[in-house]
Amino acid sequence: MRPLTEEESKAVFTKLANYVGKNLVHLIDREDEPHCFRLQKDRVFYVSESSMRLAISVARPNLVSLGTCFGKFSKSGKFKLHITALDYLAQYAKFKVWIKPNGEMPFLYGNHVLKAHLGRITEDTPEHQGVVVFSMNDIPLGFGVTARSTVDTRKLDPTAIIVFHQADVGEYLRDEETLF
Repeated sequence: MRPLTEEESKAVFTKLANYVGKNLVHLIDREDEPHCFRLQKDRVFYVSESSMRLAISVARPNLVSLGTCFGKFSKSGKFKLHITALDYLAQYAKFKVWIKPNGEMPFLYGNHVLKAHLGRITEDTPEHQGVVVFSMNDIPLGFGVTARSTVDTRKLDPTAIIVFHQADVGEYLRDEETLF
């Protein structure tokens, strides 16, 4: 595992800031123990510094994973968030969307969130903003990007797309062989 380069850090923090905004500082400057981001092969891991120091004794080829996988870099150098980062995104999310029970299954099967399935949305959510999708019971289901702002959402018909699907907890079952 190695620290992220300047360009890699910028790509990771830009993507995370789209979802958590200024709460990004809470990921790094934690009260309980400092955490950091590390790169292993093409995957970015969020790990405590004490665990990272212990991992130094393991040879790089033998180290498979450490901490929480936040995402990976594609071959073109773009950073893609994984569903494994959902716990942290949900905790620090700036904008949230709650969907009705009849919209949970379509979302968990990889479909976008329609207006008919929308239960609540955070006020003043702008267009093309990263949001965390919750059930009406406040259980995080996944994350996506808004297709319309909160103001525009009120005027749309029930079949209009409100949130573009990015990742959901159903990926654990659908793509279990490719996640790790």
